[in-house]
Amino acid sequence: MDAWLFLAWFTESDQFHACRARLSCDETRPARAGCVPCDMLEANCYTGSADECDQDKEVASVRREILRLDARDNVLIALRDFRKGEQVHVSDQFCTLASDVPAKHKFAVQDLSPGAEIVMYGVLVGRARESIRKGEILNSRNTSHEAAEFRQDWREYPWTAPDVSRWLNRTFSGFHRADGQTGTRNYWLVVPLVFCENRNILALKQAFEEELGFAAPSRYRQQVAEMARLYGEGRSDEIKTYSPGSLGTAAPRRRPLFDNVDGIKFLIHEGGCGGTHDDSRNLCGLLAGYIHHPNVAGATVLSLGCQHAQVDILRDEISRRNPAFAKPLFVFEQQKSASEFDMLSSAVRATFSGLIEVNDRARQPAAIGKLCIGLKCGGSDGFSGLSANPALGRTSDLVAALGGRTILSEFPELCGVEQELIHRCADQETAERFIQLMRDYAARAKAVRAGFEMNPSPGNVRDGLITDAMKSAGAAKKGGSSPVAAVLDYPEYSVKPGLNLQCTPGNDVECVTAQVGAGANVVLFTTGLGTPTGNPVCPVVKISSNSSLPKRMPDVIDIDCGGIISGEKTVDEMGEEILDYVVRVASGEVRTKAELLRQDDFIPWKRGVSL
Repeated sequence: MDAWLFLAWFTESDQFHACRARLSCDETRPARAGCVPCDMLEANCYTGSADECDQDKEVASVRREILRLDARDNVLIALRDFRKGEQVHVSDQFCTLASDVPAKHKFAVQDLSPGAEIVMYGVLVGRARESIRKGEILNSRNTSHEAAEFRQDWREYPWTAPDVSRWLNRTFSGFHRADGQTGTRNYWLVVPLVFCENRNILALKQAFEEELGFAAPSRYRQQVAEMARLYGEGRSDEIKTYSPGSLGTAAPRRRPLFDNVDGIKFLIHEGGCGGTHDDSRNLCGLLAGYIHHPNVAGATVLSLGCQHAQVDILRDEISRRNPAFAKPLFVFEQQKSASEFDMLSSAVRATFSGLIEVNDRARQPAAIGKLCIGLKCGGSDGFSGLSANPALGRTSDLVAALGGRTILSEFPELCGVEQELIHRCADQETAERFIQLMRDYAARAKAVRAGFEMNPSPGNVRDGLITDAMKSAGAAKKGGSSPVAAVLDYPEYSVKPGLNLQCTPGNDVECVTAQVGAGANVVLFTTGLGTPTGNPVCPVVKISSNSSLPKRMPDVIDIDCGGIISGEKTVDEMGEEILDYVVRVASGEVRTKAELLRQDDFIPWKRGVSL
């Protein structure tokens, strides 16, 4: 479907040059002489004025200033900070800004009366609470959430897959499992069935990590020790000016004993009892997904014995995911043990024996179609839906075309784009399931006097994402344009190649936890504000929407998509670069920043109430 993309360009001498570019999703057009690649949102698009580009302009000296995403939009996006009174040229008209408009924020291009629809990405994203003047910034005072209704209107969805010839013979180096899955890491997992066992899990963690060389560097422990020494020597005043750099070189890490084991991961949680039976079943389903996960070679499970989340339920959920499950699995129940010491000693002995067994696994070449990619955004800003999210959409389409799986979650952040996703569903049954899950989720939120409109965080709003529908329209770009192969309820496991929609919250950790529980062996996580979220068994790649974030948080960000905003990169180019990076991560050649930070976040989604 054709759309129009409007760009305003400014030269270094501050003279503007307005270009109008035609966007076509279905055809590739060669660039006109003197025209600049249009890097926003769609591939193979080129800017040219309605009459022809001015040949005497220095194309290299121009930079984007404002953006309209669709001809139907009545708001524009500022790509730099604007001051009140500045003029911009849009659609052969001047627009004088009625207020300051920071970069990433939106402003009206026509007068809007109270109740008027606000349209962005070509879809309804809000309503005017009060009169909004032409050139005035949109904010939470003058704009309210509003999203379009959706209905069952499934139809055949034609899709032209991207050219993947350069990846057809490309492989990554992974761990092949007996069930046909391929892992990007090789972990042993230790999990509790109930929160009562968390302390025992931590006791095992300390023993194994410190003795086998998997423990994180003790930088902060060394700092505390140094301050304790200063205090003991009566030099307390020096603590106020103490610098960690004065500590000297940290003690070298012990080499891991098991060369082919990436680590032992210990999960803790607050569930397993005191909730509904559905909560217990869902927790067991999630843990079963982790035990079945291709990045997990084997597992040790601690159970108290009397909790709702029974061992039999866990085994049943594992069998649902793999009836021929054959990984080493050791279960210990405290109420059947002579003592806590006896139980943990038995767990230590069995786990160590299991590590010896899985250390025989080695990486081998695997097709890219063996990848399952989680698609996530968090700490989003006003550029996320313009750069990083569309780039992930390109990556998702490439993986789908290569026979792999991708998972798009966060149902509260699909609010307003449901109809498009319904049209993309592979069949009517898939569409109906998506509709039912979305409506059930909205009803549960309403039952506790909440709603999807409450999803945007203060950080989102400060950076230009005023309504949930506005945020959702950009978040959905992570799913690209491929057909929806399947719709998953939490905590189901993904099996169908292609794009999978998964019902989860928008909460960063709950969502990533669920995606990995559904089989994601790499997670791609976009952010504009910065978040350190990671996962215990799956590498999480952090992708920034802007170029200032990697400079501010270099220890968190892996990939910078800010070049799309500046015009240095196209969405297609970034999407392909991301896939190249994923192959390196999946092969173990690169450890993500979240892995290096030991960001092992794990929070199960609890749908029910506490009882």
